[in-house]
Amino acid sequence: MTPDRLRRITIDDAQCGGRPCIRGLRIRVTDILELISHGASFEEILEDYPQLEREDILAAIDYAAHQADHTVLLSA
Repeated sequence: MTPDRLRRITIDDAQCGGRPCIRGLRIRVTDILELISHGASFEEILEDYPQLEREDILAAIDYAAHQADHTVLLSA
């Protein structure tokens, strides 16, 4: 994970309900992650969304990894 890459993720209350997006575009991080989870290749995503760059996809993955990296306390 690189800080430069994470700067590609923007959050704006007036856009997409404040959900994390790619570079101020109306493409949510979750949209990219769902495409990947359904088997879309980077090349397919870039073809379908020509305004995206490969680094944007990697930024979405990095952002998700960063968000998931915290301690989870389970109650007994």
